[in-house]
Amino acid sequence: MAGLKAGLRVYRLADAARPPETKFINLSGKVMNTVHANNFRFYEEVNQIIQEEPAGAYGPDMTGIFTAIGMQKGKPFAPDARMKQILTDSVAVGNATARAIDFRNRDPRTLIFPDRRWTTPFIGGSYEWLDNGARNFDARTLFFYAATIDTPAMAVAMPGIGSQYAASNLDAAGNPLDGAKTYRLHVPPNVPVKDFWSVVVYDTQTRSMLQTDQQFPSLSSEKSLVKNADGSADLYFGPQPPAGKQANWIQTIPGKSWFTIFRLYGPLQPWFDKQWKLDDIVEAS
Repeated sequence: MAGLKAGLRVYRLADAARPPETKFINLSGKVMNTVHANNFRFYEEVNQIIQEEPAGAYGPDMTGIFTAIGMQKGKPFAPDARMKQILTDSVAVGNATARAIDFRNRDPRTLIFPDRRWTTPFIGGSYEWLDNGARNFDARTLFFYAATIDTPAMAVAMPGIGSQYAASNLDAAGNPLDGAKTYRLHVPPNVPVKDFWSVVVYDTQTRSMLQTDQQFPSLSSEKSLVKNADGSADLYFGPQPPAGKQANWIQTIPGKSWFTIFRLYGPLQPWFDKQWKLDDIVEAS
């Protein structure tokens, strides 16, 4: 972050000779909503970007799709009652489809370990979701319904460089993670990372970090976790921390389902060749 702030400059081309200082705003702890609408307003949000960006900015294919439903640069987006109803229904179907792909995916290739619940959207190791020239649209939806930006470093096996991600929506028994229950995740010793690892809990409705009484619904190897004698760690998720487990606990909300992502920064070879395996999340007794 220090290097980014030191080297990044954003300014108008007209100011290139004497660029002003770039100001950085700390948004940590601020409340914001970056989730698109799940009703007709979604199209109005897309149309706003079409009007703000140069014509054809998203390529001929996407521009053609936008045009087919009445979105064109420099023209009002004003569908009649019939088209508005079609688009409203399409939002509901599209949202439901994306949720099914994300939280009930049936493609076994998403499984990182054949006998575990941890999944990856990067089927075949392609950050572009390509396989012999064909794009896997379901895998792309699996990623972008829950995330925003991808990079080659997320998918390519480069030991010690970049990051790797493992997501879980289900417990070891195959049931959705329930905010009213208490769960345990056993993280085996010697996590194969050069830098650090982390676990973050997300709300399945917003796909954003779960909002709780904790400032951040996360734990990491950089925090003061209580570890077992062999170097492993037991992490807990639930409305209340189990006795004596406060340091290893992430709060959840009754009535809300959740999912989690386990991140490895500077992942090492044992992750890629699966010599090291992450345990499934289990209900705590």
